[in-house]
Amino acid sequence: MRLALTLLLALVGCGEERPAVDLSMGKNIYAQQCAVCHGAKLEGQPDWQRKLANGRFPAPPHDDSGHTWHHPDEVLFGITKNGLAPPYAPKGYESDMPAFAGKLSDEEIRAVLAYIGSHWSGEVLKLRAEMLRNRR
Repeated sequence: MRLALTLLLALVGCGEERPAVDLSMGKNIYAQQCAVCHGAKLEGQPDWQRKLANGRFPAPPHDDSGHTWHHPDEVLFGITKNGLAPPYAPKGYESDMPAFAGKLSDEEIRAVLAYIGSHWSGEVLKLRAEMLRNRR
């Protein structure tokens, strides 16, 4: 876990100066705001890739088994802050993912995302780093 966190912090920096993130704050906020849908262990809801009767998708996992790590930091931040709305989803897309703007500060959102990322395996962190490099 410590190696994964070290890799994450190194990757998140990518040459930019970024403020330190408070993982304990992220853990607490995740437990209060996110775990109800995404699971206390970041496991997501059952059958998260299959639409529900209302046409919406269940909450995905944020662990290695989900797709969260496939998204760049700015996309994860934007979805958390503004919900699944354009430009992160098509106009009119309906989701149970709330927007946290006005509820969480930017620092709190970054702390939650860092907490989530601190649970990704070393292998996922390597794949993510490669993906982000190829994106540029």
